[in-house]
Amino acid sequence: MEAPAAPHDPAETQLIINSPEQMRDLGRRLAKLLRAGDLVMLSGELGAGKTTLTRGLGEGLGVRGAVTSPTFVIARVHPSLGDGPPLVHVDAYRLAGGLDEMEDLDLDVSLPESVVVVEWGDGKVEELTDDRLQVVIHRAVGDTTDEVRHVTLTGLGERWENANLDVLSA
Repeated sequence: MEAPAAPHDPAETQLIINSPEQMRDLGRRLAKLLRAGDLVMLSGELGAGKTTLTRGLGEGLGVRGAVTSPTFVIARVHPSLGDGPPLVHVDAYRLAGGLDEMEDLDLDVSLPESVVVVEWGDGKVEELTDDRLQVVIHRAVGDTTDEVRHVTLTGLGERWENANLDVLSA
């Protein structure tokens, strides 16, 4: 009798980002690793840089439209200007109903052909897919002008088990 396969450790890398431009550049580099069907979950305090990172993703993916926070519209679709996938940018901050409310956005329909980025998605979108990239951004809180961010990227599921996230630190 064969022993069950050991679970794979998730792909993970940690970075220190010192400015909004570096956060945007991280997004541009991360875009090179993404493909249609990828779910990226962003979490971090208000002002941590989630939308700045997503702006860089949009630039790296070559999508149409300025990437801004979708807080009041909940979700924005940015079509590709080339042959890449569109970017679906979701802000789940105001959604309290978990996956039920998220289902109203039809993300499960968008996911196979898009890169879906969800800010504040913890506890709300994990059921969409077992494969996801979780990005946690920590910053100093309180009355500070500190621009330093500690970013942890963790790839979960089969899609990410052989991903080399260390290339993002280059």
